[in-house]
Amino acid sequence: MNIARKLNNWRKYRETVTELHRMSDRELHDLGIGRSDIRRVARTAVGF
Repeated sequence: MNIARKLNNWRKYRETVTELHRMSDRELHDLGIGRSDIRRVARTAVGF
């Protein structure tokens, strides 16, 4: 079960990173996120 949870969290992390990278700089700015913050934000959102 623990392995399945980790794999699911990794998948969610990758999806979040991909979605944020697809956003324009303006959209990210509106959310208060810089391009350099994307991975940190994704880790926080997933709970890594």
